[in-house]
Amino acid sequence: MAFVIVKLPRAVSGAAIICLFVMLTSAYSQTRQQPQVRVPSENSAEPNDTPTIVVAPDQDYRIGPRDVIEVRIEDATELSNTYQVNADGTFLMPYLKRVKAQDKTPEELAKFIADSLRVRYLKDPQVLVVVKQYYSHTFFIQGSVRKPGVYQMEGHPSLLNLVTVAGGLAENHGSTAFIIHQVKNKKGDPAAGTGASTVAAKSDQAASSSADEPELILRTVNISGLLKGRFEQNTNVEPGDIVNIPRADVFFVAGEVNAPGSFPLSDGTTLRQAIALSQGTTFNAAVGNGVIFRQDIATGKRLEIPVDIGAVMKGRKEDVAILANDVVIIPNSRAKTIGNSILKAFGMSTAQRGLRPY
Repeated sequence: MAFVIVKLPRAVSGAAIICLFVMLTSAYSQTRQQPQVRVPSENSAEPNDTPTIVVAPDQDYRIGPRDVIEVRIEDATELSNTYQVNADGTFLMPYLKRVKAQDKTPEELAKFIADSLRVRYLKDPQVLVVVKQYYSHTFFIQGSVRKPGVYQMEGHPSLLNLVTVAGGLAENHGSTAFIIHQVKNKKGDPAAGTGASTVAAKSDQAASSSADEPELILRTVNISGLLKGRFEQNTNVEPGDIVNIPRADVFFVAGEVNAPGSFPLSDGTTLRQAIALSQGTTFNAAVGNGVIFRQDIATGKRLEIPVDIGAVMKGRKEDVAILANDVVIIPNSRAKTIGNSILKAFGMSTAQRGLRPY
């Protein structure tokens, strides 16, 4: 599992990230009276454009920052109102001033408000707290899953749980899941102690910014390995995280092969496997003059890598790793083409008699 920390300049991280968050939450949030569980259709590929609340059956929903709650107090309409919980988990309420709501269930918060009002303000207050909008447990998943969209889940679900709630992986999923997480910059490495390698990319402007400036952490997870039992890849996902599972990369085989075309790229795909997937070379193939066209990611230039496909297939030369978007070309052999044309025109037995000395 790899981590990449990108520290954004103040002008970008402050405005752009908040703008992105507001657009996403406003597009997907919807008022609900109580949490509901909706299981996406396995055969549906449409995005989940309505947030789905998923709460464990043995747990109650706990209020978090940015949630919108309604407080109703019998015989005290002046205190009854709708409030949004601040980022610090509190909200301002008349008479009681600052009230902490974070990590409380609606029933626990109602009891706390009732106990605070009792005797000093009301003799026997009847308080009801209802969560009107859920913002604090929002997870975004997109890409090659059957039901991409926004899900609101209790606690800190694992990546495997989130993928399962999103209907599972689509058939064209790639081997890597990307998890984007935003954190406040604190002293020390936020990924310290995880045992994973960390790479920091910082601009001169970002390096001189304040210690509280937000950072973006990019984690990569081998989703294919996770589904095959490598459960050490099953990392937890934090509220607000964006999970992207791109489609599978592909490579191309063209020229003198029996089944040219594009093929999905799996981890560890080699030239020998690519030729096998394209059902082998034809009689006319110049197997010693193969070429792999590859784009250099760093420079954007196209590379032409000569390769002796015949020697690789026979094990006389080392196999070659295939990368995403590689194009393998097996050219035509003029001599073989002429010989093959003679065989097709006269038939194999006729050609053999014509070549046999008398």
